[in-house]
Amino acid sequence: MQKFKKDIQYYKFCSYGFFKNLKFFEPFLMLFFLDKGISFLQIGVLYAIREISINIIEIPSGILADILGRKKTMIISFIAYIISFFIFYFSLNYAWLITAMLFFSLGDAMRTGTHKAMIFDYLKINSWMSEKITYYGHTRSWSQIGSAISSILAAIIVIFTGNYKLVFLFSAIPYIINLVLIWSYPITLDGPINKLHDVNIKHKFKLLTKDTIASFKNRSLWVTVLNLSTYQGYFKTVKDYLQPIIVLAAGSIIVFDNTTNKQEIAISIGIIYFIIYLISSFASRHSNKAVTWFKSPQRVINFTLVLGLLAGILSGTLVSNNNYIMATVIFVLVFVIQNLRKPIGTGIIANKVKNEILATGLSVQSQVDSILTAIFAIITGFLIDTYGLGEALATLGIGLLSVSIFFWLKPDENPHCGI
Repeated sequence: MQKFKKDIQYYKFCSYGFFKNLKFFEPFLMLFFLDKGISFLQIGVLYAIREISINIIEIPSGILADILGRKKTMIISFIAYIISFFIFYFSLNYAWLITAMLFFSLGDAMRTGTHKAMIFDYLKINSWMSEKITYYGHTRSWSQIGSAISSILAAIIVIFTGNYKLVFLFSAIPYIINLVLIWSYPITLDGPINKLHDVNIKHKFKLLTKDTIASFKNRSLWVTVLNLSTYQGYFKTVKDYLQPIIVLAAGSIIVFDNTTNKQEIAISIGIIYFIIYLISSFASRHSNKAVTWFKSPQRVINFTLVLGLLAGILSGTLVSNNNYIMATVIFVLVFVIQNLRKPIGTGIIANKVKNEILATGLSVQSQVDSILTAIFAIITGFLIDTYGLGEALATLGIGLLSVSIFFWLKPDENPHCGI
């Protein structure tokens, strides 16, 4: 039975997720890059630059959030995002795209883990920590609803303007709204060690670093992080390749009357992404039920890791055999599984890390995501240019599935996480 209240802050958390995921550029990012005339390997390098930059900035940003306050850290994050959107819009060459990616990385690094820590702080203040998977699942479901609506609005923008770059300008609007929303959060969510005098910062930095190192000496925590980060890195690498698959699928079925090719693509992508995010929203909202069915959050994480990788392998195989429609349908499962895993995995990590360093701990986990994504992105880009899209997706999935046994979680470990 639900114990937490849907108060004003609950709706602020949900609104944050909704506006954050109004990324009008996301359903068309891969097509935007291809429209610029760059290769898949160059796209992979851009993704790697983004992830490596996040990796460099992320732990210091998590510690900064724990020391100086999370609200200011989040505000800086959204300013960096907005700058990146404008650079993408005005980009003239590959160097501009790299610069835009660097600003986007700064935004991601300052944000990742920080907002989750604010949510968990709020749950602890209200003695609702036992509800963390359910609560976070609710807020993440609103993120997916935002993504669903975003995909339709993005498609409308492309249909009426005929170009992909305008989606970046429109993306700045909800991010400005979120900047103001974060500013309205109560000061209590800034963290337990905010408002420090400058003379104490060095000392606190050392304490947080020591606690972080101590937490991650725990082998079970590292196994958990590797399990979560492997699929997260895989998902972040392959998710945008759904766009060229949809283009191929759209070309193999009906042609809409009185529309250009770009409009047909926009309509197809808008509809498919809308469906994906609605299903993903449902998966996030009911992730706690999956834990109940499997009687352990660890069992859910293990099962979904294998299932998600198998879906990617099958989808890649179908692309190789020119069955683009079925490949698209199967690929949807990769998205749904990611949004089922996210609340459960976050709840497990939150149970293993001290509340005082929660933003830092979540940032460390995200840093591992970034390292793996950077590696996977370059490998995937090379494989696509060399062998083809389907072969690359299948090969990456098979490789990861073959090593998944090394970060298998013990079913009975911490069985009541978030239940």
